Amino acid sequence: MTLNPIDLQIFNHRFAAIAEEMGVALCRSAFSANIKERRDFSCALFDAGGELVAQAAHIPVHLGSTALSVRAAIDALPMDAGDVVMLNDPFAGGTHLPDVTVVAPVFLPGGRRPFAYVANRAHHADIGGGSPGSMALATEIYQEGLRLPPVHLVRAGVVARDVMQLFLANTRVTEERRGDLLAQLAALRFGARRMVELVDGTGRQPVQAAMRGLKDYSERLMRAALGELRAGTYRAVDYLDDDGFAARRIPIRVRVKLGNGEVHVDFTGSSPQVPGGVNANYAVTVASVLYTVQILSRVPIPSNAGVMRPIRITVPPRSIVNAAFPAAVAGGNVETSQRIVDVLLCALAKAAPQRVPAASQGTMNNFSFGGTRADRDATQFAYYETIAGGAGAGPLGDGASAVHTHMTNTLNTPIEALEASLPVRVTHYGIRAGSGGAGEHRGGDGVIREVEYLASARVTLLSERRVLAPYGLRGGADGKRGKNSLIRRGRAEMLPGKVSVDVKSGERIRIETPGGGGWGKRR
Repeated sequence: MTLNPIDLQIFNHRFAAIAEEMGVALCRSAFSANIKERRDFSCALFDAGGELVAQAAHIPVHLGSTALSVRAAIDALPMDAGDVVMLNDPFAGGTHLPDVTVVAPVFLPGGRRPFAYVANRAHHADIGGGSPGSMALATEIYQEGLRLPPVHLVRAGVVARDVMQLFLANTRVTEERRGDLLAQLAALRFGARRMVELVDGTGRQPVQAAMRGLKDYSERLMRAALGELRAGTYRAVDYLDDDGFAARRIPIRVRVKLGNGEVHVDFTGSSPQVPGGVNANYAVTVASVLYTVQILSRVPIPSNAGVMRPIRITVPPRSIVNAAFPAAVAGGNVETSQRIVDVLLCALAKAAPQRVPAASQGTMNNFSFGGTRADRDATQFAYYETIAGGAGAGPLGDGASAVHTHMTNTLNTPIEALEASLPVRVTHYGIRAGSGGAGEHRGGDGVIREVEYLASARVTLLSERRVLAPYGLRGGADGKRGKNSLIRRGRAEMLPGKVSVDVKSGERIRIETPGGGGWGKRR
């Protein structure tokens, strides 16, 4: 059965609406500010073979990699009606340990096999490990928190009590984790229910035809978009500042071959994996490549498995872009993913000079902390957020200021939410004027976020572009590098980009995020 273009477009929006509704349910019922305020989660639908059908407009680094977790769940465990499988293993399709994925099959009435799958991934603000917020400066995965292979969290509609207890025993903030995980389960129920309703209303065959047809349609669009780019082989190299342990630059090299509506992205020559946690696993690299190639299209392309068909990726084993167990990977998801985008855009700027922008801030400015409240029960607190910066300028105009860029698509945590739930006071929050690179079009400015602690805490900063600035393009100036500092007794002490530090009540952490690169020579 085939569908006409109008019906296909209608199904595309109906599938995407289901994923969006899953996101609304998750956001509204979650406990943590990281999910309900920053919306650090993603939701998607998959066909019976585990291939992506549709996704909500959530987090790029989640969405390009979640399919690998769904595939791992299907391969590892049988899933019957009412079952949910949970996992976060970066070596089984996950990204880093705080990103917990839940997968559920969708059964039609009387069906013996899953008709489809629904899944979501949410960043949990603490899942154990060496420091609160679970973004520790680690040298192996064991130090980063609880690692979950695919396991049944729910069987026949009943939560597996032992699995839930195991999960909650490995976090500093038990009730928040319980609430966020139950919110993820609620979102799955919404998605499964809506898929069954869609089949009831339109029929099984049209829905299956739409799933197949949309993947074929996205493949055609992706090939057409690639065909618009100048054929040839393009190379670039960019660097991570360091891994938090050794003060040395870490190269990421890429060779991009374009032609015949296809692209081959080859990372041969990139650094071997390093001791610190900036190693990206294969799933993160796939997500970064998929995002970068897809944004070069002039027309929107429905995000599904068809987009990947014209894309081939070569990654050296045990490298910074294809880390092997037991490498530490917490920063690979948030920092190295951004640098993969930067180096790919730098290479592709030669194939599409009037389409590619300068480098954006190139970091998520990961900020996590936790400690013990000074209350009667001495309860613990833990928090995690990423902080906005400047977007790179492009051929059509200036870069945006104070936004999350590229592989993160999260929102700002409001000051009110931060101060209401944690023993902190935000003493400064504003745009870092003049941090964007100059040029014909100016890079966007970063932000300044300064937090005073009202209780002792352990703070971890995992950030990039503190040593190497975001690059400008076509004569545009680089954006300003970021800065981190600890303010105690009225004095500011400069901190490195990756650091864990103990702070006392009355002390402050100040984060100044990078600006975006400028584009074009200043006239």
